[in-house]
Amino acid sequence: MEIGLLTLDVHLHSAESLKDKRRVIRSLMARVRARHNVAVAEVDHQDLLQRSEIAFLGVASGRDAIELMFDQIVAEAERSVPGDVVEGGREFLG
Repeated sequence: MEIGLLTLDVHLHSAESLKDKRRVIRSLMARVRARHNVAVAEVDHQDLLQRSEIAFLGVASGRDAIELMFDQIVAEAERSVPGDVVEGGREFLG
């Protein structure tokens, strides 16, 4: 059994209010949670207007499965977020 943690740093250049930012971030988190069955939370920069750090935690039978899932999550974030998505890192336990 492997446990993986993925962090993404999101920059929303067009966000004009915290409400705009939260709408985008919540939508991404809900979509990823539903499609990939992972735990997800905004872990930093909650009060900044155009920046957010999101963490995704997944469990699978092997590291390859988690790597594939994380690749899909990054691709989903890059497609759906109107801004820059920078991968912060991946950590594994198991």
